[in-house]
Amino acid sequence: MKYGEKEIKKIKGKKLERWENKQKNDYVIKITLPEFACLCPRSGYPDFATLYLEYIPNKWVVELKAIKLYINSFYNKNISHEDSINKIYRTLKKRLKPKYIKLVGDFNPRGNVHTVIECCSNNEIKESKKEKKEKNKKDK
Repeated sequence: MKYGEKEIKKIKGKKLERWENKQKNDYVIKITLPEFACLCPRSGYPDFATLYLEYIPNKWVVELKAIKLYINSFYNKNISHEDSINKIYRTLKKRLKPKYIKLVGDFNPRGNVHTVIECCSNNEIKESKKEKKEKNKKDK
């Protein structure tokens, strides 16, 4: 087993390493991970994506080597686009507890389909204005 494979294997079961955020002011951290790969759970074909992470730290920042190894641990996993991005998002949100976080997975087209998955801490499924008005009328 080569060095990188050993490092990726070690990350399994470990908590994602984080460092204390010593800054008092708000600032945005943007990380691009252009070599994300996983395997399609149906066909086993590889899926490739560029991940864009953006967050405003609270008490913690992610250690860069740790996120690289964590992302690389998906390389041989059979997992869908949606599940992989949501899993990474939940892991980062839970571990870092940021003031704001957004993760975008921009998957390479395959079979004439281009998929972009986005998770964001301020994205909530909101009722349309029309639905709100109708609901308010019923409540009165």
